[in-house]
Amino acid sequence: MNNSKLLKTELCAYSVEACRVAARLGVNRVELCASPAEGGVTPSMATIEQVAAIEGLDLSVMIRPRGGDFLYSDEEFQTMVRDIHYAREAGATGVVFGILTADGRVDVERTRALVEAAHGMETTFHRAVDMTEDYAAAVEAVIEAGCDRILTSGGYDKAIDGIDNVRRAVEISRGRIEIMAGSGVVAANAEALKNVGVDALHFSAKKMVVGGMQYRNPRISMGGSSAVDEFSLRVVDEAEVTEILKLIR
Repeated sequence: MNNSKLLKTELCAYSVEACRVAARLGVNRVELCASPAEGGVTPSMATIEQVAAIEGLDLSVMIRPRGGDFLYSDEEFQTMVRDIHYAREAGATGVVFGILTADGRVDVERTRALVEAAHGMETTFHRAVDMTEDYAAAVEAVIEAGCDRILTSGGYDKAIDGIDNVRRAVEISRGRIEIMAGSGVVAANAEALKNVGVDALHFSAKKMVVGGMQYRNPRISMGGSSAVDEFSLRVVDEAEVTEILKLIR
């Protein structure tokens, strides 16, 4: 384990503006998604194209046809294959995906097919790995499928809570695949996660700000839930990103 290595950084981004902030602050890569309320799904082609035009920033695109679990129908799987091709055409340098079987294992056959579809781009198996029945076996399965990277919180909601399993993933990988810790990564725990030997840290650094709408219809919630503030906007907390980068570099 080499704790002195230079860690890569990745911002989970839901807008072109967030990606511009990431590039300006010196983040290496963005994971571009849509729909934060669903945990991230595939963004639009236009958004991918705009982010791909940002200089000095690697772009990994979320390939996820819907929210919910990671057990996909044949039609959904074909959508993922096509979205990988579209992401390449739009200028993405990588794609992010995860597929499981009904009994909680990595679907190696379908994952390998997505890796093949993404030939020439980096491939990240996302936190679907954290939803598996046997975490260690899942890490080996992702390696077998040929992915370049695993994004993991160690099978817990937050990476700092799953840090022992994140360390275990690093040990299992033995340099055969990159391990990137993500979920709940903030300045307060970035060093601890770095010190288990991961190759990269993934973080959102989000904050909510009030939008510009002056008139607000009190009778309507477009998302169907009054618990969601639809007049607040998700932006990047630049101070948090700057502090994380300072601590790990």
